[in-house]
Amino acid sequence: MFPISPERPADAAQIETLLDLTFGSERTQKTVYRLREGVAHLKPLAFVVRRDADAALLGSIRYWPVALGETQVPAVMLGPVAVHPDYQGQGIGRALIRHSLYAATRVGHRICVLVGDKPYYEPFGFTSAADRGLEMPGWVERERFQVMELLPGALTGVAGMVARPPRGRRKAA
Repeated sequence: MFPISPERPADAAQIETLLDLTFGSERTQKTVYRLREGVAHLKPLAFVVRRDADAALLGSIRYWPVALGETQVPAVMLGPVAVHPDYQGQGIGRALIRHSLYAATRVGHRICVLVGDKPYYEPFGFTSAADRGLEMPGWVERERFQVMELLPGALTGVAGMVARPPRGRRKAA
């Protein structure tokens, strides 16, 4: 397996190229991108995989701060996670997810939401966010909208719309 390392500022252009290659340039039209506009990703939860220290990126994962419901409960949104098409199916994406969820828990995040393939994320512990009373602004496929408690009981009493974080939480952590 290839080592996971923290994202570096110099990785930004390669990450955008990898995301375009993996998801297409139209990815920025999706609902989750509206929640990310003008909000810095959480740098302690941004990781990459390279073949070696100076090689092109093989994989990347980022998280973004969001707020849940009227009381604006803090949460993180996983994504995007991308793996170069030539390296998909080798466990890089799963390793990035496990590593970053552990890091999110370590730094005190309590809830994680995402929009992604249910069969892929279910083994990590994600369940239907809609069934838990959460909603996304704009259209997303219900089965792709998922949530996970990083701290047991963190979702108790939490319901409502996923929103951009309050202004004070939009800067890089």
